[in-house]
Amino acid sequence: MVASGCGGTGRELAPYVDLEGLDLVTRSITLDPRAGGASPRVVEVPGGIVNAVGLPNPGLEHFLAIELPWLVRAGVRVHVSIAGATLGEYADLARRLSRAPGVAGLEVNVGAPDEVGAGLFEVREAYHAASVVAAVRREFPTDRPVLAKLRPDVSRVVESARSCHEAGASAVTVGNAVPAAMPDGRPGGLSGPAVAPVALRCVAAVTAALPEVPVVACGGVRDLATARMFLDAGAVSVQVGTALLHDPTTLSRLRVQLTPAQEGP
Repeated sequence: MVASGCGGTGRELAPYVDLEGLDLVTRSITLDPRAGGASPRVVEVPGGIVNAVGLPNPGLEHFLAIELPWLVRAGVRVHVSIAGATLGEYADLARRLSRAPGVAGLEVNVGAPDEVGAGLFEVREAYHAASVVAAVRREFPTDRPVLAKLRPDVSRVVESARSCHEAGASAVTVGNAVPAAMPDGRPGGLSGPAVAPVALRCVAAVTAALPEVPVVACGGVRDLATARMFLDAGAVSVQVGTALLHDPTTLSRLRVQLTPAQEGP
């Protein structure tokens, strides 16, 4: 899968990967347009990047009118990442997206590294995340998946995964960017190869404690070895994010390498 925010609108990936059948998680969509954070928004650091993008997006109306139809025509399996400031906003997003043709599922962003700074609903405890998932699940068809995207907090990730699954999440995405700081001190999130060991520990903890909960791994996947590492730990799928910003062909190579060889007649 393409991790949220790392595939642009999908058009940016088209020259580098066959979009037909691709599972893409959109950038986080909010009800109203967001301009995002101040520049610079992304800086490269050893082992990855730190970002303070502020979830820029055109808002739900523009997404439904312009971006979603293009993705559907391209054959993409669209999983819409949603973010809101209140439970009501999450519910409204889920309700309106449930009626939009071509939405394969939702990924509920309940693990942003700087929720308060980004103006999002603050998830301090597992039950806060569960309340968001429950509000979304009530408005979205039960035959389509709702993923809860959790931060890779080793001490709390199992509790959060359990609460979200009980609230109706079909699966959990582990994890999001790790809280960090930009060079000027602004809050941001660290992603890339440096966070892979942390994400791996979180994935292993959730799959060991909650074998009934499907886990999608996210965090530092850049090649076959790291993808296999997460799959061997029990993840049912992996998301590729920061690696695409360095090498947009990464996804094409991984799709080929992870596809079982077809036996001849």
